Amino acid sequence: MAHTRIRKFNTRDTYPEQNLDNDLAQAVVARGATIFLRGQCPQDLDTARNIESHDPVEQTHKVMRNIRQLIEEAGGTMEHLCKVVVYITDVRHREAVYRTMGEYIRGVHPVSTGLVVTALARPEWLVEIDATAVIPDA
Repeated sequence: MAHTRIRKFNTRDTYPEQNLDNDLAQAVVARGATIFLRGQCPQDLDTARNIESHDPVEQTHKVMRNIRQLIEEAGGTMEHLCKVVVYITDVRHREAVYRTMGEYIRGVHPVSTGLVVTALARPEWLVEIDATAVIPDA
């Protein structure tokens, strides 16, 4: 692992009443080149067109693919992901969004903050994820 992950845990233990299985940490210690990503939404990075789906799972897949693509374009990998901030517009989508995000962060253990917000920049967006990664010094 590229960074030191302090107090790793899985959400299935922290939130046993919810159907979640995400690898997270209480803190991440990282040294290197920091990548600050703009909040990623369910749209194409090249065209800025929204995906057609209004399903929170499909939207989250697009958001996480965007995050992975941008980290890779910066020279990193998902292993370098340190922090995510998840914004959702409906608390009922929380489990679906977090389960889907979990597919992309399995074994990574970033820190995570989740917020339920009234709206995002476009009314059809259900999820936006802000991410920070650090490519370690050589």
